[in-house]
Amino acid sequence: MPSDCIDGAADHHVLVDPVVTGVSDDDEGGARDRDRDPWLPDRLLKTERDLLMPLLRRTPEGAYANRTACPGWTARQVLAHCAAALVRIVEDRLEEGVFLPDANASDVAEREDWPLGRILDELERGMTEAGPVIAEREDGRLDAVALGEWVHAGDVREAFGAPGAYCGDALDLALPLLSVTSRKRETPRLVGVLAGRPGEVALGNSIEGRAPARFNGDAATLIRIYSGRPLVRTRYELTGATEQELLIYR
Repeated sequence: MPSDCIDGAADHHVLVDPVVTGVSDDDEGGARDRDRDPWLPDRLLKTERDLLMPLLRRTPEGAYANRTACPGWTARQVLAHCAAALVRIVEDRLEEGVFLPDANASDVAEREDWPLGRILDELERGMTEAGPVIAEREDGRLDAVALGEWVHAGDVREAFGAPGAYCGDALDLALPLLSVTSRKRETPRLVGVLAGRPGEVALGNSIEGRAPARFNGDAATLIRIYSGRPLVRTRYELTGATEQELLIYR
């Protein structure tokens, strides 16, 4: 991870992974929310920036017309949406309804005639500058935006046929943020065993009288389930909850 992943956060750079289990179900939700790591979104965005931007810069422009997992959107349009969302945060342009579908579509349409390089420049700026702004929000309401940007990076990788969609080197930062987001979005408790990773992950909230759901599969598939991405060709075991109950973006 580059040193600028912790800009202005010398006292905040230790990542306490809130995903690995070991805290009781009854106590962990409240304790973990109180222990929010405000700089986690910044580290995720900057780590993903350093991984994604070289891929975007070297990919032929024709590939940006490829369709993504987001209905109706090409890779170019997904990136335009990401760039617009992050720069809105940077510039404090967060009027009511800003991230609803109509507003997102308007932001993408505004960039329809932009050269591709301008969209990529705006995206890189947003991934660099939005994290510190998100960290300053004590309510943590913008933390999920950083996770969404990382998921969209996976959408683009998949559209390009590039490896690392919904996993890769930034996964260790994305999983703790998924843990926080899954609780805030009030999904039911799930305990997962991820292929090739030690320990278990705990997501969502305990529900009185309901046993935790169980997941066994790879991390990328878990991300697909929570973000509502296609599950074609995946293999996993899920008991005690439905995929629909686990969605964090609805």
